[in-house]
Amino acid sequence: MKRSEFLTRVAAGAAGLPALSAAADGPFAGSVVHIERASPGKPHAGKVLAAIQPHADDLPLFAGGLVLKLIDEGYTGYMIRTTNDDHTGPGTVGEGVLANERDNLAVTRAFGLKKCYDLYYRNHMLDSVSPLELRVRLIFLIRLLKIDTVISYDPCGHYEENPDHYVTASAVEAACWMAGMAKDYPEQLDAGLRPHSVGEKYYFARGPQLVNRVVDIGPYMDRKIAINTLNVAQGPAGSTGAQLRRRLRDQGLRLPLLGDSDETANREYTRQFVLGRDAETGKRFGLAYAEPYHYIGPSPSKVDEYVRQNAVRL
Repeated sequence: MKRSEFLTRVAAGAAGLPALSAAADGPFAGSVVHIERASPGKPHAGKVLAAIQPHADDLPLFAGGLVLKLIDEGYTGYMIRTTNDDHTGPGTVGEGVLANERDNLAVTRAFGLKKCYDLYYRNHMLDSVSPLELRVRLIFLIRLLKIDTVISYDPCGHYEENPDHYVTASAVEAACWMAGMAKDYPEQLDAGLRPHSVGEKYYFARGPQLVNRVVDIGPYMDRKIAINTLNVAQGPAGSTGAQLRRRLRDQGLRLPLLGDSDETANREYTRQFVLGRDAETGKRFGLAYAEPYHYIGPSPSKVDEYVRQNAVRL
């Protein structure tokens, strides 16, 4: 979708008019963007989500507000990281693995997720892994944890150069579908698991994608920023603001945005530069901060609807 077409289609939502859910019908995607806001109480109590990311910083950057929102609304959540992040972070490769593992666990806890499953594939090399192997591991976890909702990279996102991102996305999409089928991997069923279909998917992307849902994360933005600053190994949210503040001070300069402490510098640098997209997306919809998604939800039964409207008593 072209940017001009996207903005035209969401104008009604930005003006505060009722937003309708955009569902896919065969090859035709709906043209109205639904704005999802926080719900009071625990409307999702009893449901389970999986936040699936290749790297420790992916979910915090692109979907941190959504994860916080859904956990607040009653979900039980799990983190699944497909790589070991060994080509990022400080020091040697081994030191980077350890630093990212610690950051990922800290992020998992800060989100309020119950547990993290690390699959530990090599960073930037996920396209060398058997697609079948990755898919079956995800199917196992979907069935084991009874995942209802998945948050991950968009398998149809455009211009994605990182193989870890698009390989993870493709495996997630297939696993969500196949996990509900009784004849796929029956040995798992013999071990006590049951087929379990994933009913909802929130897909995010770094580049262009077909957006049909925008999540208002205004109430969660400060917490999202704090979680991003936990990714010290990869940055740039972890310590870049403080580094910039010190560099400017050495040059006899001061940037008011960065305040008078490293903590403030990291927080406001993250808000302004690392997560600037959230403010830009929110502005288009009349919100302070928002995250864009391609959402796929449960499809209503056309048979049931037809019966409801047309059945007559004998």
